[in-house]
Amino acid sequence: MSKTKRVLLSWSTGKDCAWSLHLLRQRTDVEVVALVTTFNSAVNRVAMHAVRHRLVEAQASRTGLPLWSVGLPWPCSNADYEARMLGVCERANAEGIDAVAFGDLFLEDVRAYRERQMRDTGLELLFPAWGIPTGQLARDMIAAGIKAKLTCIDPSKLAPSFAGRDFDRALLNALPPGTDPCGENGEFHTFVCDAPVFAQPIAVHTGEILERDGFVFADVIPVTDFTEPQA
Repeated sequence: MSKTKRVLLSWSTGKDCAWSLHLLRQRTDVEVVALVTTFNSAVNRVAMHAVRHRLVEAQASRTGLPLWSVGLPWPCSNADYEARMLGVCERANAEGIDAVAFGDLFLEDVRAYRERQMRDTGLELLFPAWGIPTGQLARDMIAAGIKAKLTCIDPSKLAPSFAGRDFDRALLNALPPGTDPCGENGEFHTFVCDAPVFAQPIAVHTGEILERDGFVFADVIPVTDFTEPQA
Protein backbone atom coordinates (compact mmCIF):
# COMPACT_ATOMS: atom_id res chain seq x y z
CA MET A 1 0.00 0.00 0.00
CA SER A 2 1.41 3.40 -0.99
CA LYS A 3 2.09 5.96 1.71
CA THR A 4 -0.26 8.92 2.10
CA LYS A 5 1.68 12.11 1.40
CA ARG A 6 1.73 14.65 4.21
CA VAL A 7 1.27 18.08 2.64
CA LEU A 8 1.99 21.63 3.78
CA LEU A 9 -0.22 24.14 1.93
CA SER A 10 0.92 27.66 1.13
CA TRP A 11 -1.94 29.83 2.42
CA SER A 12 -2.28 33.36 1.06
CA THR A 13 -5.79 33.81 2.59
CA GLY A 14 -7.34 33.99 -0.88
CA LYS A 15 -9.75 31.93 -2.93
CA ASP A 16 -7.11 29.98 -4.85
CA CYS A 17 -5.46 28.47 -1.77
CA ALA A 18 -8.88 27.70 -0.26
CA TRP A 19 -9.90 25.95 -3.47
CA SER A 20 -6.59 24.07 -3.54
CA LEU A 21 -7.32 22.76 -0.04
CA HIS A 22 -10.79 21.73 -1.23
CA LEU A 23 -9.28 19.82 -4.17
CA LEU A 24 -6.58 18.18 -2.05
CA ARG A 25 -9.13 17.00 0.50
CA GLN A 26 -10.93 15.10 -2.25
CA ARG A 27 -7.81 13.03 -2.92
CA THR A 28 -7.07 9.80 -1.06
CA ASP A 29 -3.31 9.90 -1.61
CA VAL A 30 -2.59 13.11 0.31
CA GLU A 31 -3.30 14.63 3.71
CA VAL A 32 -2.92 18.35 4.28
CA VAL A 33 -1.45 18.71 7.76
CA ALA A 34 -0.71 22.44 8.07
CA LEU A 35 -0.98 25.85 6.42
CA VAL A 36 1.93 28.28 6.00
CA THR A 37 1.53 32.04 5.60
CA THR A 38 4.11 34.80 5.30
CA PHE A 39 3.49 38.10 7.08
CA ASN A 40 4.92 41.58 6.78
CA SER A 41 6.36 41.84 10.28
CA ALA A 42 6.21 45.64 10.28
CA VAL A 43 2.40 45.66 10.17
CA ASN A 44 1.54 42.03 11.06
CA ARG A 45 -0.42 41.55 7.86
CA VAL A 46 -0.19 39.18 4.91
CA ALA A 47 1.99 40.52 2.13
CA MET A 48 -0.04 41.81 -0.89
CA HIS A 49 -3.37 40.66 0.56
CA ALA A 50 -2.87 42.96 3.60
CA VAL A 51 -5.03 40.70 5.76
CA ARG A 52 -4.77 40.97 9.54
CA HIS A 53 -2.97 38.15 11.33
CA ARG A 54 -5.94 37.30 13.52
CA LEU A 55 -8.14 36.82 10.47
CA VAL A 56 -5.66 34.29 9.08
CA GLU A 57 -5.75 32.49 12.42
CA ALA A 58 -9.55 32.43 12.14
CA GLN A 59 -9.31 30.88 8.68
CA ALA A 60 -6.88 28.21 9.91
CA SER A 61 -9.15 27.43 12.84
CA ARG A 62 -12.08 26.89 10.52
CA THR A 63 -10.06 24.47 8.39
CA GLY A 64 -9.01 22.55 11.50
CA LEU A 65 -5.34 22.92 10.56
CA PRO A 66 -2.39 24.49 12.38
CA LEU A 67 -0.97 27.72 10.96
CA TRP A 68 2.74 28.22 10.45
CA SER A 69 3.31 31.98 10.59
CA VAL A 70 6.49 33.23 8.92
CA GLY A 71 7.52 36.82 9.58
CA LEU A 72 9.21 38.74 6.77
CA PRO A 73 11.12 42.01 7.18
CA TRP A 74 9.92 45.10 5.37
CA PRO A 75 11.24 45.86 2.87
CA CYS A 76 11.96 42.22 2.07
CA SER A 77 14.67 41.25 -0.39
CA ASN A 78 14.58 38.02 -2.40
CA ALA A 79 17.46 36.76 -0.27
CA ASP A 80 15.50 37.41 2.95
CA TYR A 81 12.42 35.68 1.56
CA GLU A 82 14.34 32.67 0.32
CA ALA A 83 16.20 32.28 3.61
CA ARG A 84 12.95 32.18 5.55
CA MET A 85 11.35 29.76 3.12
CA LEU A 86 14.38 27.51 3.44
CA GLY A 87 13.67 27.50 7.18
CA VAL A 88 10.08 26.45 6.43
CA CYS A 89 11.35 23.59 4.27
CA GLU A 90 13.75 22.46 6.99
CA ARG A 91 10.90 22.44 9.51
CA ALA A 92 8.71 20.53 7.07
CA ASN A 93 11.36 17.86 6.63
CA ALA A 94 11.83 17.61 10.38
CA GLU A 95 8.08 17.10 10.87
CA GLY A 96 7.80 14.35 8.27
CA ILE A 97 6.09 16.40 5.58
CA ASP A 98 6.47 15.06 2.05
CA ALA A 99 5.19 17.86 -0.17
CA VAL A 100 4.34 21.55 -0.33
CA ALA A 101 1.25 22.67 -2.28
CA PHE A 102 0.64 26.03 -3.94
CA GLY A 103 -2.49 27.64 -5.35
CA ASP A 104 -0.86 28.87 -8.56
CA LEU A 105 -3.08 28.60 -11.64
CA PHE A 106 -1.10 29.18 -14.84
CA LEU A 107 1.88 31.54 -14.47
CA GLU A 108 4.79 29.46 -15.74
CA ASP A 109 7.47 31.82 -14.41
CA VAL A 110 6.08 31.64 -10.87
CA ARG A 111 5.93 27.86 -10.97
CA ALA A 112 9.45 27.65 -12.39
CA TYR A 113 10.73 29.91 -9.60
CA ARG A 114 9.18 27.70 -6.92
CA GLU A 115 10.55 24.56 -8.53
CA ARG A 116 14.02 26.10 -8.81
CA GLN A 117 14.11 27.33 -5.21
CA MET A 118 12.87 24.04 -3.75
CA ARG A 119 14.74 21.65 -6.02
CA ASP A 120 17.18 20.53 -3.32
CA THR A 121 14.83 20.51 -0.33
CA GLY A 122 13.66 16.90 -0.74
CA LEU A 123 10.04 18.09 -0.83
CA GLU A 124 7.65 17.39 -3.69
CA LEU A 125 5.71 20.34 -5.11
CA LEU A 126 1.98 20.10 -5.79
CA PHE A 127 -0.17 22.51 -7.82
CA PRO A 128 -3.71 21.13 -7.41
CA ALA A 129 -5.51 23.87 -9.36
CA TRP A 130 -2.92 24.20 -12.12
CA GLY A 131 -4.19 24.50 -15.67
CA ILE A 132 -7.91 24.73 -14.90
CA PRO A 133 -9.40 27.39 -17.24
CA THR A 134 -9.89 30.36 -14.95
CA GLY A 135 -13.31 31.37 -16.26
CA GLN A 136 -14.73 27.97 -15.38
CA LEU A 137 -12.66 27.86 -12.18
CA ALA A 138 -14.09 31.16 -10.95
CA ARG A 139 -17.65 30.02 -11.64
CA ASP A 140 -17.02 26.66 -9.96
CA MET A 141 -15.62 28.35 -6.85
CA ILE A 142 -18.63 30.62 -6.52
CA ALA A 143 -21.10 27.80 -7.15
CA ALA A 144 -19.41 25.67 -4.48
CA GLY A 145 -19.77 28.36 -1.84
CA ILE A 146 -16.52 30.30 -1.95
CA LYS A 147 -17.17 33.78 -0.56
CA ALA A 148 -14.37 36.31 -0.69
CA LYS A 149 -13.61 40.02 -0.76
CA LEU A 150 -11.16 41.81 -3.01
CA THR A 151 -8.51 43.14 -0.63
CA CYS A 152 -5.86 44.42 -3.04
CA ILE A 153 -6.16 45.94 -6.51
CA ASP A 154 -3.43 46.78 -9.00
CA PRO A 155 -4.84 50.07 -10.36
CA SER A 156 -2.75 49.72 -13.53
CA LYS A 157 -4.83 46.63 -14.37
CA LEU A 158 -8.21 47.18 -12.69
CA ALA A 159 -10.17 50.22 -11.51
CA PRO A 160 -9.62 51.07 -7.81
CA SER A 161 -13.41 51.00 -7.31
CA PHE A 162 -13.21 47.19 -7.31
CA ALA A 163 -11.41 47.21 -3.95
CA GLY A 164 -13.61 45.72 -1.24
CA ARG A 165 -16.09 44.13 -3.64
CA ASP A 166 -17.35 40.59 -3.19
CA PHE A 167 -15.97 37.87 -5.44
CA ASP A 168 -19.25 36.74 -6.97
CA ARG A 169 -21.07 36.41 -10.28
CA ALA A 170 -21.80 40.13 -10.37
CA LEU A 171 -18.08 40.81 -10.09
CA LEU A 172 -17.25 38.40 -12.91
CA ASN A 173 -19.79 40.14 -15.13
CA ALA A 174 -18.35 43.55 -14.25
CA LEU A 175 -14.69 42.76 -14.95
CA PRO A 176 -13.41 44.59 -18.04
CA PRO A 177 -12.29 42.60 -21.08
CA GLY A 178 -8.82 41.13 -20.70
CA THR A 179 -9.06 40.80 -16.92
CA ASP A 180 -8.40 37.30 -15.66
CA PRO A 181 -11.53 36.09 -13.78
CA CYS A 182 -9.33 34.80 -10.94
CA GLY A 183 -6.97 37.79 -10.94
CA GLU A 184 -4.04 35.50 -11.70
CA ASN A 185 -2.16 38.24 -13.57
CA GLY A 186 -2.10 40.33 -10.40
CA GLU A 187 -5.26 42.30 -11.08
CA PHE A 188 -6.61 41.56 -7.60
CA HIS A 189 -6.10 39.50 -4.45
CA THR A 190 -8.80 38.18 -2.14
CA PHE A 191 -9.65 37.20 1.42
CA VAL A 192 -11.88 34.13 1.79
CA CYS A 193 -14.54 34.45 4.46
CA ASP A 194 -16.38 31.22 3.64
CA ALA A 195 -15.51 28.06 1.73
CA PRO A 196 -16.36 24.37 1.55
CA VAL A 197 -13.27 23.73 3.72
CA PHE A 198 -14.48 26.02 6.55
CA ALA A 199 -16.44 24.71 9.52
CA GLN A 200 -18.25 28.05 9.63
CA PRO A 201 -17.99 31.43 7.90
CA ILE A 202 -16.06 34.46 9.14
CA ALA A 203 -18.26 37.55 9.33
CA VAL A 204 -16.37 40.58 8.00
CA HIS A 205 -17.02 43.99 6.53
CA THR A 206 -14.94 46.34 4.42
CA GLY A 207 -13.20 49.13 6.28
CA GLU A 208 -10.84 51.83 5.05
CA ILE A 209 -9.74 51.81 1.42
CA LEU A 210 -6.35 53.39 0.78
CA GLU A 211 -3.62 53.55 -1.84
CA ARG A 212 -0.09 52.55 -0.85
CA ASP A 213 3.03 51.48 -2.73
CA GLY A 214 1.19 51.59 -6.05
CA PHE A 215 -1.72 49.37 -4.97
CA VAL A 216 -5.22 49.97 -3.61
CA PHE A 217 -6.06 48.08 -0.42
CA ALA A 218 -9.40 47.41 1.25
CA ASP A 219 -9.11 46.67 4.96
CA VAL A 220 -11.13 43.59 5.95
CA ILE A 221 -12.46 43.84 9.50
CA PRO A 222 -14.21 41.18 11.62
CA VAL A 223 -17.80 42.09 12.41
CA THR A 224 -17.63 40.66 15.94
CA ASP A 225 -15.22 38.74 18.10
CA PHE A 226 -14.68 35.29 16.64
CA THR A 227 -16.78 32.37 17.81
CA GLU A 228 -14.75 29.24 17.23
CA PRO A 229 -16.41 26.16 15.71
CA GLN A 230 -17.68 23.58 18.14
CA ALA A 231 -15.81 20.28 18.15
